[in-house]
Amino acid sequence: MIKVFGHKSPDTDSTGSPIIWAWYLTEVKGTPAKAVLLGEPNTEAAFVLKRWDLAEPEIIADVAAGEEVVIVDTNNPAELPASINEANILGIVDHHMLVGGIKTKTPIEITVRPLACTATIMHDLIGADLAKAPKAVKGAMLSCILSDTLEFRSPTTTPHDKAVAEKLAKDLGISIPDYASELFAAKSDVSRFSDAELLRMDSKEYELGGKQLRVSVLETTAPKVLLDRKASLMKSMTSVAKEDGADQVLLFIIDILKEEATLLVPNDFVKTVAEASFGAKVSGDTVVLPGIMSRKKQILPMLKV
Repeated sequence: MIKVFGHKSPDTDSTGSPIIWAWYLTEVKGTPAKAVLLGEPNTEAAFVLKRWDLAEPEIIADVAAGEEVVIVDTNNPAELPASINEANILGIVDHHMLVGGIKTKTPIEITVRPLACTATIMHDLIGADLAKAPKAVKGAMLSCILSDTLEFRSPTTTPHDKAVAEKLAKDLGISIPDYASELFAAKSDVSRFSDAELLRMDSKEYELGGKQLRVSVLETTAPKVLLDRKASLMKSMTSVAKEDGADQVLLFIIDILKEEATLLVPNDFVKTVAEASFGAKVSGDTVVLPGIMSRKKQILPMLKV
């Protein structure tokens, strides 16, 4: 049985895309596969599973040597199981920049396209066979696209992502604005999470100037809920960084509706990064960055000291 999974700290795309691709491999290609996760799905992803009556995939900690796997929504070994290079990797479907470090035992099929969402790529690869998909699979696909594009607000959005989402919504009889509001409300409900969980919920490891960073983003329609926890979040950054072998945690709170980010500034290092990277003038323990919505396109490529 092929295992299909995305990155650690699974968001909606890394929860929904394994489900989509496992359906395709099993039902269309005739190669039995199952979706698995590398951690608890976030609140939005959990909402999607419930909304479309999809069973939560099994959570795994690692993969066995020789185990057949397909990787989706990442190609970064740091976001994958520790033994990933010992597995038999059959394919990769992704929309991120190539990081390097994954080793395969044989030539494999790799599809990496400059689109906002892995599920959009899967829509294209599945083609006419998508007509055979149950509503739940199409619903997962729509959810992934709306989540990754922030309902087309993210600068990563392409006309094709939008066209695919609109086609799926029409097919499902779904109002995109109404459904996106439900998604973002679920994404914004972080009350049950600890500070450490929030800092790791949607984060990427990144090296900058010889320092190891954990770059975290929290996308929300209710930024005040998170900013009210500012002091405790900044205090927790030290312990999270230490536990994760990082020098610093950067936390960007993305206001989906205002289309801006607020960066927490706990020390002079982060202040220096903010001013050098975004041309911002920092005078307190936060700085607002207008128009910043995407870690992939607007944050990581800009980081410098």
